[in-house]
Amino acid sequence: MASPFAIPQEAQQTHPRPQGGPTSAWRGVGDRLSLVKPGIVGLVLATTLAGHWVAAAVAGAGSGPLTALWTLLGTGLTAAGAAALNNYCDRELDRLMARTRSRPLPARRLPAREALALGLGLSALGLALLALLVHPIAAGLALIALLAYVPLYTALKRRTPWAIGVGGVTGALPPLIGWVGATGRLDPEAWALFGLLFLWQLPHFWALALYKRSEYGRAGLPVLPLTHGEDVTWGQIVLHTGALLPVALLPYPLGWTGPGYAVAAGLLSLGFLGLAWVGRRRPPGPERDRLARRLFLYSLVYLPLLSLALALGVGASADAGSVRGVD
Repeated sequence: MASPFAIPQEAQQTHPRPQGGPTSAWRGVGDRLSLVKPGIVGLVLATTLAGHWVAAAVAGAGSGPLTALWTLLGTGLTAAGAAALNNYCDRELDRLMARTRSRPLPARRLPAREALALGLGLSALGLALLALLVHPIAAGLALIALLAYVPLYTALKRRTPWAIGVGGVTGALPPLIGWVGATGRLDPEAWALFGLLFLWQLPHFWALALYKRSEYGRAGLPVLPLTHGEDVTWGQIVLHTGALLPVALLPYPLGWTGPGYAVAAGLLSLGFLGLAWVGRRRPPGPERDRLARRLFLYSLVYLPLLSLALALGVGASADAGSVRGVD
């Protein structure tokens, strides 16, 4: 089996480029920007900032705005580098799926070597910033996330439906990086944020896999709905949204927030679990597929709303002097 980092012959040839004019130039900029998946990087930055914000409030002291800036910049660059490397490794696979075949590498609008160089350069720069200007633990966490996402998850997702667990670890590490950036240490309480993001990602992805299963099947990816069936997948979604409910409520008993956050987190999480339960009870068919898509869209709304409730709750508790410090 060829290495995912091997440059195929066609990638070494000259690629046709749109000719002339500002439209062509802007398209080139857009293609290069898409290599780093700005939407995913934005989510990484938001969760890193959430970890930094909560840690600063809980610990009663932050590391200063400059360290916060370096934390966000280093984490963002590492995430952008990982995204470019993922685009590089998945370029042949992306060609097989309708929702990804128009990306610049499978569409051959950019040479593969450009994505490889960009990914390696951004990742190295981000890790160096975190190690030198934030904290070695923050750099170590970012390195674990990078390695888990690019070589490990990229390889495993072609072999097992449970690879999403590895991908979930990658996506759950940014708030820990933000926490370390604020405090210079990794406190036990920080793992509550890790657990929240980890448990959110699994039903989020499985809902997508349910209503896009035909595309995954054409690409030959062994996602859970194809290997174990719809009922098992919906059962896993119910299990993990159920587990998410108490984890989402943890900031309240930990003393980070007041009861307002607990109410918001409870309602949002019960809505998530309720949709999952309804989908689990429906027979296979178009209505169930629509519920899977609705669940996926709900997951996209759930996380930012929960994060906003947490930020407001922590901020209000800190202003009132009721947030317990970390020993």
